[in-house]
Amino acid sequence: MPVSHLKAGSAAGRRKASGTGPARLIAEELRAQNERFSAAVENMSHGLCMFDADERMIICNRNYLDIFCLDAKVVKPGIRFFDILQHSVDIQIASQSAEELYAIRKPYIDGARPSTYEETLSDGRVIVISHRPLAVGGWVSIYEDETAQRRAEVELKEQHRLFDAALANMSQGLLMYSSEGRLIVRNQRFLDLCNGKASDFALGMTHRQMLETLVRLGIFVPIDIDAEVAKTKATLEAGQSRSSHRELIDGRTLFVSRQPLAGGGWVATFEDVTERRRTEERMTHLAHHDTLTNLPNRSMFRERLDQALTGPRVAPMAIFSVDLDRFKAVNDTFGHPAGDWLLKCVAERLQLCLRSENDVVARFGGDEFAIAQFDIKCTADAEKLAKRIVEVVGKPYRDKGREMHVGVSLGIALYPGDGADADTLLTNADLALYRGKSEGRNVYRFFEPDMDATARERRALEADLDVALSKREFELDFQPILDIASGEVVGAEALMRWRSPARGLVSPENFIPVAEETGLIVQLGDWALRKACSAAAGWPRDIRIAVNVSAAQVKSGGFARSVISALAHSGLPAARLELEITETVMMDESDTVLKTLSQLRGLGVRIALDDFGTGYSSLGYLRRFPVDKIKIDRSFIHDLDRRDTAAIVRTVIGLGVELGITVTAEGVETEAQLDMLRKAGCGEAQGYLIGMPAKAADVTRLLHSQALLRQSA
Repeated sequence: MPVSHLKAGSAAGRRKASGTGPARLIAEELRAQNERFSAAVENMSHGLCMFDADERMIICNRNYLDIFCLDAKVVKPGIRFFDILQHSVDIQIASQSAEELYAIRKPYIDGARPSTYEETLSDGRVIVISHRPLAVGGWVSIYEDETAQRRAEVELKEQHRLFDAALANMSQGLLMYSSEGRLIVRNQRFLDLCNGKASDFALGMTHRQMLETLVRLGIFVPIDIDAEVAKTKATLEAGQSRSSHRELIDGRTLFVSRQPLAGGGWVATFEDVTERRRTEERMTHLAHHDTLTNLPNRSMFRERLDQALTGPRVAPMAIFSVDLDRFKAVNDTFGHPAGDWLLKCVAERLQLCLRSENDVVARFGGDEFAIAQFDIKCTADAEKLAKRIVEVVGKPYRDKGREMHVGVSLGIALYPGDGADADTLLTNADLALYRGKSEGRNVYRFFEPDMDATARERRALEADLDVALSKREFELDFQPILDIASGEVVGAEALMRWRSPARGLVSPENFIPVAEETGLIVQLGDWALRKACSAAAGWPRDIRIAVNVSAAQVKSGGFARSVISALAHSGLPAARLELEITETVMMDESDTVLKTLSQLRGLGVRIALDDFGTGYSSLGYLRRFPVDKIKIDRSFIHDLDRRDTAAIVRTVIGLGVELGITVTAEGVETEAQLDMLRKAGCGEAQGYLIGMPAKAADVTRLLHSQALLRQSA
């Protein structure tokens, strides 16, 4: 509030003083002093209030009113001290009554000496009050709002508490150095990591002294302390962080990170990364090695080969592509654990065959291996190694009283004659291997240029096959299936044909394997499925359509949707569709395959196991997944005149009868074969005797003619 009562006298007095002479000058000086005093009081950072001997207020400033939220119209010169307290209670600034407040403050006011104390207002603010007695009686009070300062002090204490708690509970060790390079903070975790005592690492140590102590106490592996101090200093002075791994005497590894602080100095953290580094080393090893044999894998083999081919002087070398013969028979006969044991034995024998520590043998997957023979002097060196491998790997393997036999085929590419880069050498070694396996097993073959021509022809076939579907070069033929007992056709099998403008009629035996390897079989299979269902929709209602399905289709994940879509689009009932799968599909016991087949069978689609008897575990598949039909492979029907083959066929037919499964014989070409099958109780027959593969229109006419004959009978 303005301190106007200190300004020069009344209006009359001012008129009198406005005269001439010394009186006017004294009045002006007094007015100026009052104005300066008023300005000083109003601009004080604290609240100020002055009382006379009768406890009446003489003067106060705006800060005083604001601190206690007082009304300037009420609190003005002349008001009694008690009335001010009463006013503060009325406006609910004080937490006690006026009497209580007066009783508290009275002793401080009456004292002959200055006094200071603090009060906490009802809103939580803390006010420090200082009373100073006046010589003429009364007193001057100074009021300072220290709420913010007290809160800051509390927050600072809390920060210190949290900082101490954080230091004590950090998973990392911590050292903090001042701008003068002296240790000012050290937590317990650091001592724990170093197995040290607080007395070993006293505050005030320099970085150099710290390193010397760590080495002297046998904690750190000996290091170049001068170099370490210099590196850290240079990095931190540049305002950059620095980190490194520090090896300990006990075998552990600490990760040390050094960070500069904004106000000068720096902090170092220490983390035990022993297990992490061991895990990373194991992961790195696993990423570059085969988990079964611990040999280098394809990635590491390729890395070693690339390194050898990029040196300043690249010496001649030989690359071997290695594949086991008859390994699948071992796996199927003795089981996968025995197969894994055999692969580890083969890996050991291959390593023993190498004569140089620089040579590398790797496992690419399955029963495929590769060898890099470096620094060979001539082709004879590679041939000598190949012969040794064929001999050593081909010896019998004995485990738990069982004897296993496998052979090995090798393809060999030589640097630099057969290629100047890793891709070419590996490809040509594979081509030589394929040639060797096609000509016989347990052999080795060197790469020859004509092998590349064969590969180019294969790639050309893949390219033509890739566009054949979009150009509508595929057709479907249908071969009738006969119910032997009734003598009537009960269905037909859809057979895919490729009529290429450039190649003519391409045999399925040539293009189906290529389509399966390239993945095109999924598109081709979907097309055949839709086409076959549409054709069968126009046949009599009791005629089924059989469609061959590849393993790639069933594993694709969308096969069930494709079947449902084909049925919905054609209007063919699910019970009239028969999907023929091979043992390859049944070998995959993944959730996707079993779920897909079960879902389709639940819809009413029939599942037939094709080429039954040619695999190793067909009976096991029948036990694991019930099918609706088994088809005896044509190779058995062709040799039906042999006593042992006939016994096998009768056994399969009897098995089907016992299990309630329809049995269809493929490749029936003579009446004698059909008669034998009829006597054995075989359900259905398919082959040239029953009907040649024909176009959909021809099969449709045949089926309708059969239906008319049945109606007229």
